Amino acid sequence: MRLVRLSSARCTWPGARALTIGGFDGLHLGHQQLIRCARAAAQRLGVPAAVLSFEPLPREFLQCERAPARLTNFRERWRVLQSLALDEFLVMQFNAGTAQMSAEAFMQLLAQVGARHVTVGHDFRFGHRGAGDAALLAASGAQLGYAVEVVAPVVLDGLRVGSRMVREALASGDLAGARRMLCRAYTMRGRVRRGAQLGRTLGFPTANLAMHRRAAPFSGIFAVRVHSPAAALNGWPGVASLGTRPQVNGVEPLLEVHLFQFSGDLYGREIEVEFVARLRDEQRFESIEALTAQMHRDAEAARALLC
Repeated sequence: MRLVRLSSARCTWPGARALTIGGFDGLHLGHQQLIRCARAAAQRLGVPAAVLSFEPLPREFLQCERAPARLTNFRERWRVLQSLALDEFLVMQFNAGTAQMSAEAFMQLLAQVGARHVTVGHDFRFGHRGAGDAALLAASGAQLGYAVEVVAPVVLDGLRVGSRMVREALASGDLAGARRMLCRAYTMRGRVRRGAQLGRTLGFPTANLAMHRRAAPFSGIFAVRVHSPAAALNGWPGVASLGTRPQVNGVEPLLEVHLFQFSGDLYGREIEVEFVARLRDEQRFESIEALTAQMHRDAEAARALLC
């Protein structure tokens, strides 16, 4: 899958393509339906199938600290899209120029990137202050050289699947519900970096991953499995802490993973952490000894679930 970076100043790309547009945070069942429709259109037309998305996500730019927690950072979104049989990932920088773009200018932009078929969700909005909607796009697309397909929402158990529903499931510890909406386990990924080594001194060496997002969609202590082809890991069991580490007055969200009976070197390796079950909330303990005792209990609970 080819990665193409665009901006409001550089918004043309040669060739023709069938594309679908959106934030695609989480790439849940609704997003997957849009991608299936774009792939089918691409096959009919004999052109590449592409996703057009944004970085940062529009709500992150417009709402800053009030934006919802991201389900997938850029690296995670890229990796999931690679698994969905797409040809191109067009990423448009969302900045002040993008935010001020009129609905008419955005529709022209789609022609500039070679759109021949555009797939959007029924609630798709675009342009400055969301002035454009799916109906306007469908009515105007033919004049600009592309057909428009508006896709109905995907419903699961009587509810519309959306990123907000996935966030709510994760926040409540319903990992099974999140898995059904994503059609895969919820994971986070990143490169292992050096930390403060506190876990090692307590007998629990950890692989530390930065979140690369303002806020995580949930926090706590989890039973996990770790995947990394580069490190020959395929579902390696472990226990993880996700959050700000109240014991050390942390501020930045961090994912710390202890892999059971693992002695390899993971520094600099990209790993994917699969969340299997939530064990408890983060908490602050009265002493390091109390923290260590709880870490042993967490490890035992995770082993019982995983091993």
